[in-house]
Amino acid sequence: MFRSTSLRLAALYTTAFAISVVMLGMLTLYTTRQELADQFDRRIRAESAALAQEYRSEGLTGVMEAVRERDRTPGALDYGLRGPGGVALAGRLGAAHAPMGWSAVDEPGGESMRVYAIDLPDGYVLLVGDDEERIEALDGAVIRGFGWAFAGVVILGVLGGFAFSRGVHRRLAAISSTAEAIIDGDLARRVPVRGSDDDLDRLALTFNRMLDRISSLMDSLKQVSSDVAHDMRTPLTRLRNRLEAGLAAPADRGQAIEGALADLDAILETFAAILRIAQIESGARRAAFRPCDLAAVARTVVEAFAPSAEEARQTLTLSAAEPLLIDGDPELLTQMLVNLVENALRHAGAGARIVVRVERREGEPKLSVVDNGPGVPEADRERLFDRFYRLERSRSTPGAGLGLALVSAVARLHGAEVRLLDAAPGVEATVRFPGLGSA
Repeated sequence: MFRSTSLRLAALYTTAFAISVVMLGMLTLYTTRQELADQFDRRIRAESAALAQEYRSEGLTGVMEAVRERDRTPGALDYGLRGPGGVALAGRLGAAHAPMGWSAVDEPGGESMRVYAIDLPDGYVLLVGDDEERIEALDGAVIRGFGWAFAGVVILGVLGGFAFSRGVHRRLAAISSTAEAIIDGDLARRVPVRGSDDDLDRLALTFNRMLDRISSLMDSLKQVSSDVAHDMRTPLTRLRNRLEAGLAAPADRGQAIEGALADLDAILETFAAILRIAQIESGARRAAFRPCDLAAVARTVVEAFAPSAEEARQTLTLSAAEPLLIDGDPELLTQMLVNLVENALRHAGAGARIVVRVERREGEPKLSVVDNGPGVPEADRERLFDRFYRLERSRSTPGAGLGLALVSAVARLHGAEVRLLDAAPGVEATVRFPGLGSA
């Protein structure tokens, strides 16, 4: 803990505050001393002016009496009156040998006194002074006060830094312990969150979300591996049987080879779809994002599939009132819509009506493919976006169960939400996009 960054930062801040207290104390001491000295000087000057006026109005006798009276007053200044030739006439400062103006005079007790001397008519000298004991007492009080403040800052800084470092150390140790457990294979471990919503809590939440994503990807990888092994077994077994049949019956060898090639093409298409989904989920295609018109993409797909729908006695129409811009990859958006339309054409049945809608709903672009076919049970709607998952009634139709998985991958890449809803009758596949520039 003594090597921790938090403790070092606490020590640095404590040192900075301590230096600030010392500098503030020195500045306070200097300004207070200067202000008090200026007040003393103004008071001495005022007293000197008043006694000089007393001399001019009452004469020597009046000023001597005033000096003696002030000298006897407790807490007053010190006064003195000196006659021609330096003879002390009145006051404690009468015998002080001070030059004209300001000077420092040492008293018999060793104390220093600040004295102001002025000339009076007829060679007399008036002296008014005050000792510097009060200024020194104030200096001592200020120094003691800031000394206690300095000690308090250091003590609080040390204790607070130690407590802060211990708290941060414990929480970082919890993160480190979780990371070590995950390295050892415990992917279920998560960083504890205190609920204080501070920086470390937000870091823990981000770390946990990352771990959830990693765990989800690991589970998905395991599921894909299992699904690939399961779903590839049937076509590979069929391929082997065709090849064995061709070896056993040379006359049917050409037909067996054609069937084997068809099976190989289906297997290659399945692996190509898996690789394409993996590429999309990696986020590499995000660099190709640009503003594109969702209505134009839908119009292109509908025009391409309209003849196929008509041959199957189905109706495919487009509902798009105006251009609708989103930030995305036009090629991937086209592939996503192609998969949704193919899925509807394949499973809605003869005579079905399929409508592709492009609209803005609650400020967000929305793409929908709606059919009036048999629909999808509610329990299977979310699972249809998993790789290789197919409804029981669809297992006899061509496909590997990767079309909607690709749709889901493209939607996530664009920050969109894809859902299957009940169209009563039929099913509505909706993709809700964020607005332009917010994907």
